[in-house]
Amino acid sequence: MRGSDERSGSLFSYVDIESRVPASHPLRVIRRIADEVLVGMSGAFDTAYAPLGRPSIPPERLLRALLLQAFYTIRSERQLVERLDFDLLFRWFVGLGVDEPVWDASSFAKNRERFLAMEAATRFLAGVVAHPEVRRQMSRDHFSVDGTLIDGEPLCAIGSSTMANASMKSFRPKDEDRNDEGGGEAGGEAGGGGRNAERDFRGETRSNATHASTTDPDARLYRKAAGQPSRLCFIGTALMENRNGLVVDGRLTRASGVSECLAGIDLADEHIRPGGTIAGDKGFDTADFVAELRERRITPHVAQNAYDTGKARRRSNIDGRTTRHPGYAVSQRIRKRIEEIFGWLKTVAGWRKSRSRGLDRTEHGLHLALAAYNLARMPKLLA
Repeated sequence: MRGSDERSGSLFSYVDIESRVPASHPLRVIRRIADEVLVGMSGAFDTAYAPLGRPSIPPERLLRALLLQAFYTIRSERQLVERLDFDLLFRWFVGLGVDEPVWDASSFAKNRERFLAMEAATRFLAGVVAHPEVRRQMSRDHFSVDGTLIDGEPLCAIGSSTMANASMKSFRPKDEDRNDEGGGEAGGEAGGGGRNAERDFRGETRSNATHASTTDPDARLYRKAAGQPSRLCFIGTALMENRNGLVVDGRLTRASGVSECLAGIDLADEHIRPGGTIAGDKGFDTADFVAELRERRITPHVAQNAYDTGKARRRSNIDGRTTRHPGYAVSQRIRKRIEEIFGWLKTVAGWRKSRSRGLDRTEHGLHLALAAYNLARMPKLLA
């Protein structure tokens, strides 16, 4: 018998959100781990909020909502709030009841400064990594490091770079009059005024020493490789353990030729004990990086950057003392999995374009996205 396509409303409706979420749903594992980490951050939340006054939106709910934004590729916080209003699964994960009103999207921006002051994303990432169920899936001795550009050219991406909130139009001479940006020769516009006027860069020599971005002064002009254009960007560096490819920690730095190596040494100091190994690509085959690691009794399993073109010759800093061991080949094979992390960040977590301006805000978002990646891997690893 064919059913009738009629809408029948009920005067009363009893909905148990808990029963609507299947017991095997992966978000159940993720929420359990996230809740235990947030409980450990309760003391930090208490110090960040005033003891008196009107109760605010619980910070735990805000952070859970930001995790959903990364899991489900939601492009903006306004769209996230809209989804929270009608999606029962989202309400269950965040901790909202069926009849509870959803906060306004501006609440994320108002609480971001508080989160930055208490380093909430950094604490949350460290808590996820230190969680017993996550820690058991991670290697204690073997790691890989790599960097990616958080790039600043709108509506395009090159290689493994993503887009930040500084465009090449905003890269202007430091001594330029900021009040004269509506048109004319001083700003270099080819014609037309307005806040997004055309600019002609031909014949203009630009560098970080003479120019700076007016929208994001922390962004730096940087070229990823020979033959590629220069971009306004940051450099994000991630440390991965080699057993299951989980993130251990990350750093965001201003772009320069030594940013990845310096961040790699900083990560090694914090997370790798003597006797461990760290793998990397040819960019880490530098005398200083290798010497710093060996001084710390950490074995550098970086790819050899050696060549002899007839006109130029370069010797690798990694010799047979390292490459003769089977572990070196294993590290070189596994280290490429770190690209899976960057790929997930840019396709799933929405980091094709940074949502924030400034080094601190961008690093806050990066750490939260790295924590979301680890949590997204847990349901299958614990199954």
